[in-house]
Amino acid sequence: MATKKQQNIDLVTAVESLRAALAEAGIVLPSLSVDVASPKLRLVELGRVRFDVAARLAEALQRGGRE
Repeated sequence: MATKKQQNIDLVTAVESLRAALAEAGIVLPSLSVDVASPKLRLVELGRVRFDVAARLAEALQRGGRE
């Protein structure tokens, strides 16, 4: 469940922040965007990625985003 603080975050800002954080880890999700089909749910579309990108994303998460 989202906290009040999380609910106040602009959806576009959240997507751009995620895009920037992923870029710092050398990861690009080409389909990353706001899901316009569900505005009330405020969903983020992560999209499909190649297996090597998924592996790099998993590695980045496992090391806590630290190089």
